[in-house]
Amino acid sequence: MRYIKLPSENFETFFNSLREWGKIYGPVKKGEVYSFQEVQGAGDMALDYNRTMLPPKKFFVRPRDQILHLKNGRWENGVDDERFVLFGLHSCDIHGLKILDKVYLGEPADPYYKARRKNALIIGISCMPDEYCFCKSLGTDFAMDGFDLFLHELPDGWLVRVGSVRGHEIAWENEELFDEVTEEDIQHFKEFEERRASSFQRKLSKEGLADMLDLAYNSPVWKKYADICLACGNCNMVCPTCRCYEVCDKWINAYEAVRERRYDSCFMESHGLVAGGHNFRPTRLDRFRHRYYCKSYFDPSAGFNCVGCGRCDEFCPAGIEHVKVLDEVRGSLQ
Repeated sequence: MRYIKLPSENFETFFNSLREWGKIYGPVKKGEVYSFQEVQGAGDMALDYNRTMLPPKKFFVRPRDQILHLKNGRWENGVDDERFVLFGLHSCDIHGLKILDKVYLGEPADPYYKARRKNALIIGISCMPDEYCFCKSLGTDFAMDGFDLFLHELPDGWLVRVGSVRGHEIAWENEELFDEVTEEDIQHFKEFEERRASSFQRKLSKEGLADMLDLAYNSPVWKKYADICLACGNCNMVCPTCRCYEVCDKWINAYEAVRERRYDSCFMESHGLVAGGHNFRPTRLDRFRHRYYCKSYFDPSAGFNCVGCGRCDEFCPAGIEHVKVLDEVRGSLQ
C-alpha cells in the first residue's frame, strides 16, 4: 500500500479535482442527524460526523429502486452507468459494503448493484468512536481494502492510504497536491490510532458467540426484549448489512408499469409469510430473536453480519442496545 500526505492547504483543490469522476456525495448534517448528500464544496461536509442515519448502502441498494419499466410493450431495465464519489466513509461502512459484495456480487451477480459498485469512487476517512460504537470488537474499526483512498487526519493535513489502482491513478494525476510522508507524520498517525483505540466505550464479547446462540435459543432474555421492541423495523432500515427486499409490480396505466425493489424488514409480520398462508416467524419474539441470530452468528466463510456501527442502537425508538442484549443472553446461560 502506498502512503502519501495531503497538506491542509491542498484539500479544497483535491476535493474539486474529484468532480472529474462524477457527482460527489459526503456527510452533511440534517437537523440532529447526518446524511450522505450531494455536496458542491468541501466546506459543505461535516467530516467530524459519527454516523449517518442511512448507511452508504443506499447508493448501491436503494430504499426504493425501479428495476424494470414496461413501456410501449417492452421492458426496459434500470441499470445506470453514472459515476459518483462517496467521500468520507468510515471503516465500518466500508466493511459493510464488503459484506454486501459477497451477497450481490456472488453468482449470479446483481446487475444493478454491480454497475453502481463499478462506478463508485470510495474515499474513506478516520473517525473517533462515540458511545454507540463497538466496531473494534468485530475487527471492522480499520479497513485494509475496499476503498480507493483513505484519509487519516493529521495536525496539518491528511495521511492518505492508496487502496486501489483507481486510487493510484488519482494520486498520480494530482501528484503536485501531495507530499511524501515524514517520520513526524507517522508519529502523529500512530498517536491518533492509539488514542482512537482507547476511546471505545462498548465491547462485544464475541468469543464463543455462535455456541452461545445455539444454546440460548430459549433464553428468557429474548422475550424480555421482544416485549419492549416496537417491531418497527428501524434497525433493519439503518443497518449497513441488511439486504432483504421485496419486489412489487405497479401499473401506471393500461399500457405502462414499473417493477420496484424496495427494502423489506424481518421485523414485519409479512416477511415470513409464504404461499398457503403459513408464517415461519409468526410472533414478534420469533422475529426479534431471528435478527440477532442473523447479525451475530459467526459464519466461518463470511464472518459476522454486523460491523458494530451502532446505528441500530442510536435509532431504536425503544432504546434497545445490541451489545447489552447479547451480554444478557450470555449471562442467562451461567
